[in-house]
Amino acid sequence: MSATREAAPTRTYADYSAPLWQRLLLTRETAVIVLTAAVIVYSMANVPNFDGPLTLKFLLQDIAPILLIALPMTLVIITGEIDLSVASIMGLSSVLLGVLHESGMSIPAAAVLALFAGLVCGALNGFLIAYVGLPSLAVTIGTLALFRGIAVGLLGTTAITDFTEKWSDLATGTIGESRIPIVMIPFAVLTIAFVVLLHFSTFGRGVYDIGLNDEAAHFTGVDVARTKMVLFILSGVVSAFAGIYFTLRFGSARGDNATGYELQVIAAVLLGGVSIFGGRGRLHGVLAGVVLIGVISSALRLESVTVNVTNIIVGLLLVASVILPSVLAWASSRLPRKAAPAAPSEPHPHQNAASAGV
Repeated sequence: MSATREAAPTRTYADYSAPLWQRLLLTRETAVIVLTAAVIVYSMANVPNFDGPLTLKFLLQDIAPILLIALPMTLVIITGEIDLSVASIMGLSSVLLGVLHESGMSIPAAAVLALFAGLVCGALNGFLIAYVGLPSLAVTIGTLALFRGIAVGLLGTTAITDFTEKWSDLATGTIGESRIPIVMIPFAVLTIAFVVLLHFSTFGRGVYDIGLNDEAAHFTGVDVARTKMVLFILSGVVSAFAGIYFTLRFGSARGDNATGYELQVIAAVLLGGVSIFGGRGRLHGVLAGVVLIGVISSALRLESVTVNVTNIIVGLLLVASVILPSVLAWASSRLPRKAAPAAPSEPHPHQNAASAGV
């Protein structure tokens, strides 16, 4: 009678990982969401007029351009790249909208051409980075100056304010009797599209693979250059759309519109849990980061705090977003992990022979 050997149980990833509640709660995204909720509650209780009827409307209108641009920027940074030209593309699309409308073109037609200009700007960034192989930091610093220079050159120090009232009302209006701005509708559509693209598609898995190791991603079949090209084109088009909204909301096309917005976008993306080195990040954390910065800015304005102080706080949040991963990693390492089940020891050959009656 032959001996039978008991098969060792298969060990899974869960056997070696931290408990589920730790993996869900001890994340940067959760920390930012909790912090955002805490700041909102504190502001409603302590900041005069923060819970007023118009605060939500103005808050969402203020952060709408940042929310929009943060969507493609998240994917760009996950690949390990960066786009510093987004605010300049906003300014350029603003100027084009104003100049074309002043020349007699309708707002929809001018907006389409401004969006096309954003596509061209994004394609230029993408081509230099993805196909020429230049570093994105250097390229987008250069195009930041280039696009802003073109915008300022077209208008100089003047502004175009002759926009049709119905389009300005559309940009500042709300959905029905609610306090939700109409711009939240295209934002919601874009958010769903980017969530599906990043988290539920093969393209999104390729984005993460590129951020972790672009050479390995290439050997696994990911078209690295095309993926980066697409992302920078999306960044350009969405930035142009944000510039169009910005122009119609304030009724003014200027070459210096949206100056400095790139800092707020990048700060929100990094604060929301996206790694500056690439390969990690989720959109819900980024959106929470945008709301957090917007709530802090709104509360400080209601407290009559100057813009310079607000910028200092945004800078501190950006530094904190870099330090936070190390703090969370340390906290996670201090907590106990699930012990992996011990593998059964193999019986000695003499024991097998004895049990078989040999």
